[in-house]
Amino acid sequence: MKNLYYIFLVITIAICCVSCNNEWEDEQFVQLASFKAEPDGNGVTFAHLRYYPEGKVTYQLPVIISGSTPNTHKRIVRIGLDLDTMAVLNEERYGHREELYFRVLDTKYYSFPETVEIPAGESTVTLPIEFTLGDLDQSDKWVLPLTILEDPANNYQPNPRKHYRKALMRINPFNDYSGTYSGTLYRIVLEGDTKNPMTIGEHRTYVVDDKTIFLYAGARNIDSPDRKLYKIFIEFTDERVDFLTKKLRIYTDNPDINLNVVGQPSYSIEEAMDVTKPYLKHIYITLNLAYDFIDYTTVPGSVIKYSVSGSLSMQRDLNTLIPDEDQQIQW
Repeated sequence: MKNLYYIFLVITIAICCVSCNNEWEDEQFVQLASFKAEPDGNGVTFAHLRYYPEGKVTYQLPVIISGSTPNTHKRIVRIGLDLDTMAVLNEERYGHREELYFRVLDTKYYSFPETVEIPAGESTVTLPIEFTLGDLDQSDKWVLPLTILEDPANNYQPNPRKHYRKALMRINPFNDYSGTYSGTLYRIVLEGDTKNPMTIGEHRTYVVDDKTIFLYAGARNIDSPDRKLYKIFIEFTDERVDFLTKKLRIYTDNPDINLNVVGQPSYSIEEAMDVTKPYLKHIYITLNLAYDFIDYTTVPGSVIKYSVSGSLSMQRDLNTLIPDEDQQIQW
């Protein structure tokens, strides 16, 4: 009986040894072609593009072959536009309010190759997208919607998950001064109601050129239907007000809002390295503004006067260990 027990134990061990394998050496998933373009809460991925006077800049969009083992085949991945997803995104987010829709970037502003090659042994390459954005109006929400196309030769499979197969690139040119400013000290006052000033936590600014940005007057933002009528342009000059501050030039392209600049607008820029992370540089930009304007569109036939005053401040953090500027800024 004891011998039978040992024989049974040996047979069991032998079966277990034969059935074992190095499962980590085998592919655990299907290898799929994907973009690396994580979307934000609006379903788009910001493409931060340094503004240059000639408007030309290259954005490198990562394309990857996912899986648990290295890619062993050369794959030619096809890239194309995805207008259908853009239409669905706009409909679901904004309904029939077309004035709020994301806009498809016109073909004159970009170019990219129709295919990208991923060599055997490589799992990640980048798709170079050439942008020419010199005269692009930033008051619209421009998006370049890309998708990985099916391969007729079945050399690869596109990732079925939409946020991996799709890349809805929200175009965001930037210069040294553009970005999102804190508005906690920026007061918006309705005429005759000085006791109840309005403040908005954030004010986003947009690029005009390398020395100029614009924001929207008062409480308006990128989703205000009449926003294009209320642009306030801010030009950063090198003329000093005092040792710490320099002059701003404030103007508008719409005389109907009766923009009246009060006093001398100014700005200051300070830099400091982080105390605990010596590679991290902090840049602090403060704008001091005061102006009046009229709102003539909210109530048709009526004019509402606003006074705006106070400061806008922005902190830009740069990881000095990263050589590429668009990646260096901690957006």
